[in-house]
Amino acid sequence: MGSAIPVSVIVMTRNEVANIARCLAPLSAFAQVLVVDSDSHDGTATIAAARGAEVVNFHWNGAYPKKKQWCLSHPSLRHDWVLFVDADECITPQLVAEIDDLMRSGPSHNAYWVNSRPVWLGRLLRHGTPYRKIALLHRRRSRFPICPDLHVSRMWEVEGHYQPMVEGQTGRLSATLIHADAKPLADWFDRHNRYSDWEAALANDGGASALLAGERGLRRVAKQVLARLPGRPLLAFLHAYLWHLGFLDGKAGLHHALSRAFYYWSIDLKRDWLAARMTASQTETTGTLLSDTRDHTAFVLSSGSPASVFTNSNVRRRTDSSGIR
Repeated sequence: MGSAIPVSVIVMTRNEVANIARCLAPLSAFAQVLVVDSDSHDGTATIAAARGAEVVNFHWNGAYPKKKQWCLSHPSLRHDWVLFVDADECITPQLVAEIDDLMRSGPSHNAYWVNSRPVWLGRLLRHGTPYRKIALLHRRRSRFPICPDLHVSRMWEVEGHYQPMVEGQTGRLSATLIHADAKPLADWFDRHNRYSDWEAALANDGGASALLAGERGLRRVAKQVLARLPGRPLLAFLHAYLWHLGFLDGKAGLHHALSRAFYYWSIDLKRDWLAARMTASQTETTGTLLSDTRDHTAFVLSSGSPASVFTNSNVRRRTDSSGIR
C-alpha cells in the first residue's frame, strides 16, 4: 500500500472514551479521518485529536438534517468517497486492503454494503445473522431520507436503522468490520430500549414505511414481510441460530440469537402497547371507558408517540439542549 487511500472516514462520537482509541488505530491508511463529536464530556475529542484525527463538533438543533447527512454535507470533507465507521467498530486489515484496491481500480458502484461481525462475551462471532449496512458511499450520489420521527420523545440526533438512498446500483465488499463495544452491558440495554421505542412509535403512527426508503430488491421485500409477520421474535431467533448456524458459536451465539428475538419482541410489545393505550384514550373520549384509565388520557392524547412508558429512567432522553447519539 503506497499513498493514502483517497477516502474520508467519518467516526461519529458522543462520550466514546471506552472505544475511540481502538477505533482510530487502524484508520491511518486513509487520507482523512474526521471525528464528528457531539459535546462529549469524557475526553473523547481530546483522545481523537491526539490520535491524529480532525475533530468537528456537532450540536443537534432538533431538526433535519440529522448527523449522518450533516456529515456528508460538511465543507471539511476533502474526498467524495466517505466511509462511516461507528466508534464501537474496528476496521479489519482485509477491509482496508479491499477499499484501497477498489479506489485504485475505480469504483463501479456509487455505494457499497459492508458486513459487521459482533463480539459477544469476548468472542468474535463467525456465524449468526450478520449486520449489513451501506458504509462506503459517494457523498454526492447518496443521501439519507427524512424519516417522520421528530415527534418521538426518545428520538436522537443520528439517523436510525435505515439505509441511505443511492443513485444507481450498490455493490458489496467481502471484508468485514468488527463490532466490539467496550461499554458496560447496561449501555446495550439502554440503547436498544431506545431503538425499540423509536421503531414501535413509527409502526404505531404509520411511519415505518419510511425506514425502507434506502432498501431495494429482496432485502426490501423481506423487511416488508417480516414487519407484518406474527411471531417474528421467534423467526429472528431461528434465522440467527439455525439458518445462519449461530449454534456453532456456542454460548455466545445463543445469547446473540436471543438478543435479536428480544429486540423484535420489544418492538412488537411496545407497538401493541401504544395501540392499546390509544384505543383506550379514544374510547374514553366517548364516555364509555371505566374511570381507572383517566390517569393516562392527557398523556396519550398529547402525542401519537409519547415519551417512553417502558422505562422510568431519564438517562439519554433528548431535551432541547441535548445532543444524544
